[in-house]
Amino acid sequence: MYKIISTSPTFGKYSKKPLELLSRNHCEVTFLSNQTPFFKTDFIEALKEADGLILGFENITDEILSNAPKLKIIAKHGTGVDNIDIVAAQKRGIVVANAQGANRHAVADFVFGTMLSISRKICESSNLVKRGDWQSIIGNDIYGKTLGVIGTGKIGKEVIRRAKGFNMDILAFDLYPDRTLEQLNLVKYVSFDELIGTADIITIHADLSNKSASMIGKSEFDRMKKEALLINTARGGIVDEDALYEALYSKKIKGAALDVFQTEPLGNHKLLELDNFFATPHIAGYSEEALVEVGFITARNIINVLSGLDAEYEVSPCEGGLN
Repeated sequence: MYKIISTSPTFGKYSKKPLELLSRNHCEVTFLSNQTPFFKTDFIEALKEADGLILGFENITDEILSNAPKLKIIAKHGTGVDNIDIVAAQKRGIVVANAQGANRHAVADFVFGTMLSISRKICESSNLVKRGDWQSIIGNDIYGKTLGVIGTGKIGKEVIRRAKGFNMDILAFDLYPDRTLEQLNLVKYVSFDELIGTADIITIHADLSNKSASMIGKSEFDRMKKEALLINTARGGIVDEDALYEALYSKKIKGAALDVFQTEPLGNHKLLELDNFFATPHIAGYSEEALVEVGFITARNIINVLSGLDAEYEVSPCEGGLN
C-alpha cells in the first residue's frame, strides 16, 4: 500500500471518486490540515514515510524534501507551482506534476463575471438595494472594448474565446506566442508596452516567475489609460500591490479586481479601503466541476508515477517554482 499525504483543503471534498480511484490503485491517503497547531511537525513526520504528496498551498523547499526519502511525486492539486522548489525536487528524483487546464473554464468564466461586475457596478447596486436605497448606478459596457490578455496558455485562450462573443478587440502578450491564434484572427500579439498603454481592460494569466514578479508596477500604471481596469486571477506577486494602491487612490486607473495576493489570507490590507477595488479570496478556479476534474488529474498523476509511467502533466523548472 502506497502512503499518500494530502494538504489540499479541497481534494476529495466535492467528489469522493478521485479518492476511490487512488484506493483501487493501492494508495492510502492521509489528510493534514495546516489549520491545526502542530501541522508543521505532523507534516515533516508524515513525509518520512510518504510515497506521494497532494499539495495545497504550503511551500516545499529543499530542506523540507530532505525529510522525504521515499517521496516519488508531488502532485499539485491545482495549477500554480510557484510554492515548489522544482529544481530541488528533480535533483532528488521527485516528479512535480499539476492539473494543467482543468480549471480553465472556471477561471475564464470568473474573469468575465468579474469584468461585468466591476464595469456595470453590479455588487454596488445590489448592496444599495439591500439597504433600501433604490437608485440607478451607471456603469460601462464591455462590448466592443479593447481587452489585453497577458499570457495565452490554456486559461488565456478560454478568456479570448469568450471575449470574441463580446466583439472585443483582443491584444495579447506572451513570451511564447501561439501564432495560430493570430492566423484564426482571434488576437493580435503586441509588445507588453503596447498592450499596457492601449487596453481598456487588462487580464493576467501568466505564471509567477523571476520574469513576471512585479510585472505590473508604478511605471505600468503610469502608462495605462485613465479608464483602464486591471484583473488578476493568476498569482499575487505579479502585481505590485503598493503601486496598485497608489494608482487606484490617485485615480490613475479606473479600477482593479484581484483574486490573488502577495500574502494570503489578505487580512487588513489598505487596498480594501478603496471603492474602486474589488477583492475575492483566491476562488477563480474553484467551481465544483473544476475541482472534480482537478481531483481526477491529481489522482492519475500519482497513480501513473507510482506505477512507473509518466505523469499526465509533469512540470519542468522553466515553468515556475521557488528555484
